[in-house]
Amino acid sequence: MCRSRLDSVSVDLVRGHGRLEGPRKVSVQTPEGDTVRLTARHAVAVTTGSRAALPSVPGLDTVRPWTSREATSADKVPGRLAVVGGGVVAVEMATAWQALGSQVTLLVREDGLLERMEPFAGELVTEGLRDAGVDVRFATSVASLAREDGEVRISLTDGSRLAADEILFATGRAPATRDLGLESIGLTPGDWLKVDDTFRVTDVADGWLYAVGDVNHGALLTHQGKYQARIAGAVIGARAEGEAVDDTEWGAHIATADKAAVPQVVFTHPEVASVGLTSHEAEASGHHIKVVDYDLARVAGAHQYADGYRGRARMLVDLDRNTVAGVTFAGPGVAELLHSATIAIAGEVPIDRLWHAVPAFPTISEIWLRLLETHRG
Repeated sequence: MCRSRLDSVSVDLVRGHGRLEGPRKVSVQTPEGDTVRLTARHAVAVTTGSRAALPSVPGLDTVRPWTSREATSADKVPGRLAVVGGGVVAVEMATAWQALGSQVTLLVREDGLLERMEPFAGELVTEGLRDAGVDVRFATSVASLAREDGEVRISLTDGSRLAADEILFATGRAPATRDLGLESIGLTPGDWLKVDDTFRVTDVADGWLYAVGDVNHGALLTHQGKYQARIAGAVIGARAEGEAVDDTEWGAHIATADKAAVPQVVFTHPEVASVGLTSHEAEASGHHIKVVDYDLARVAGAHQYADGYRGRARMLVDLDRNTVAGVTFAGPGVAELLHSATIAIAGEVPIDRLWHAVPAFPTISEIWLRLLETHRG
């Protein structure tokens, strides 16, 4: 955010490393070596995000591994890159670096990619990566590492060996809370901060501490953190003014979307876009659902994105409420379909009303008509 905008809303900016020094107290060590001490009248918000979590692997400290930070800031393309992980960061970075000219090997402990999403999403991304030249290996982990003669020597648990110029670990996230002074208010440094639905930290007395974004472990996505900030800002303002908190579902001060309508795009070839529940999550939580699938290649508008288009769409219908419970798209161009799905879920639009939302011909949004026709039978 630019300084002029902060000034326009009467926000003072203090640059430096901030740490808690007790209830409502924050000290900031500035780049010039000064200490600025602040005391909040109403609230302190922690928005420090998360950091890469590295596994315990013999030799890891000798190879200078990449994390997502190095992978998105490097200014030189490695000839050979090993990527460890099967989640979103792993597949996105494998896609990007292969396209930039690196020979990428993707090492996945599980038997498939994107295992928190619908199975077809990971299957299509696997095909896309292999078609692009990525060596995707499942059911294997790194046993040990060493850097010799300028290259990373990788021993795998299946007994094989691999050499690479760099190795990227995309194996999870940890909270960036190790040096925030949490011990001064009775919390454990390095832990996620547990919050209620208004983002108050539940383990802090008097309700003055808030945690927004990755650090509360709710939904580790940039756009979701921005949504949480809007909710938290509104509720802090209301409480400061002595106003009532609107704690109803979808109310102004409750982050209902964190549970019901979290949108996500995986930027691979093909793209994956999802919001709401997966079929596995719906069944596990006891929802009475109908799974509706459709081949995206059969939609006229899809072929503007790729020759020989391959893709799939899935809509979950909550049969008890007659609304959409979840949607997953996989295929070129599907990111642009996601907001309509998010509105359908967040707005709890009845299926019968959704039937009257007419998609323009010939666009990929006709997938909605096809899914609804399939549902109706």
